[in-house]
Amino acid sequence: MTSVAIDTLWYTRCPVPSASGIAISHGTIVVEYAPDGIAVRPITEAVHSDREAHFSHAMPALFREGGNVPALAAKASGGRTVLLGLTFVPEFQAIAVLPDSPFRELAELAGRRLILPDHGEGRVDFFRAMSLRGYHNAFAQSGLSLSGCETIAVPRPKAVMGDKSLDSYAWEVEALQAGRGDAISVKGALGADLVLSGAVRPIWTVDTAGPREPQINNGTPRTITVSAELAEERPDLVVRYLKTLFRAAEWGRRHPRDVVSIVSGETGATPAGVEHAYGAQVAANLRPSLAPALLDHLEDQKRFLLSHGFIERDFALGSWIAPEFLDRALDE
Repeated sequence: MTSVAIDTLWYTRCPVPSASGIAISHGTIVVEYAPDGIAVRPITEAVHSDREAHFSHAMPALFREGGNVPALAAKASGGRTVLLGLTFVPEFQAIAVLPDSPFRELAELAGRRLILPDHGEGRVDFFRAMSLRGYHNAFAQSGLSLSGCETIAVPRPKAVMGDKSLDSYAWEVEALQAGRGDAISVKGALGADLVLSGAVRPIWTVDTAGPREPQINNGTPRTITVSAELAEERPDLVVRYLKTLFRAAEWGRRHPRDVVSIVSGETGATPAGVEHAYGAQVAANLRPSLAPALLDHLEDQKRFLLSHGFIERDFALGSWIAPEFLDRALDE
């Protein structure tokens, strides 16, 4: 079989702990393909309309590592992608109120107003999905029901690749301060920074050392995907990408302090926020895997998104997974 000529590979990743973030920070992805005359470029250098592929995956030679909501939505809407691997980095998740709020326990929010971000029509609203999943996880783990609560839609702009300011919780906090709702759902390093700053006070936090089921959300597990066209035409390039991620994950395991610095730069959060959000786990769980437990967690998330209308069409995870790429990368 003759290899199809490829002159440019594209990559995109969410601002979260990832092997991709390490490899990109070190430039090893670029170095991997340079001898072949293949350029490796971030999606932020693409024309503006193509940057939307971070969410739709509508580019023919694109690697993506990031939240599972856009990845699942792209697949459900007919996007031609392949799932290469998953990671599960336990992360800070909390239900928070204003510092002077009378609420001290989650049970006191029964029947109250819960703020949900809403960017309107168009692409899947992963911020809304994250917040709703956070509420469901918290209430279910506490033996409570959301049925009597009112969800308050708070408009916020859509995320734009390369603009970290749009990843903050500013709109949700402003709605809290204006008295439009009683609580917000936050997560990750930016959520941790918000709590550490004293702007909000958590009344429930997920147990990152406990069972993983209550932790399932957009980033747990995270997905590593590639355009189906590239997987079909140049599987060798896909295997090499995964090998680069394995090497980056191993480097991260041996240099946890450096990983905190890289993630801080990726997220726009403080190093303290990164450490509070991920702890020692930030550098310990970046190795791609297709372990059955991780696939079960992804299936759980898919069912949640279906049941709440974030994706409209179901599909079998088995039809999405291509384990041969991970197997070859490990063998080599």
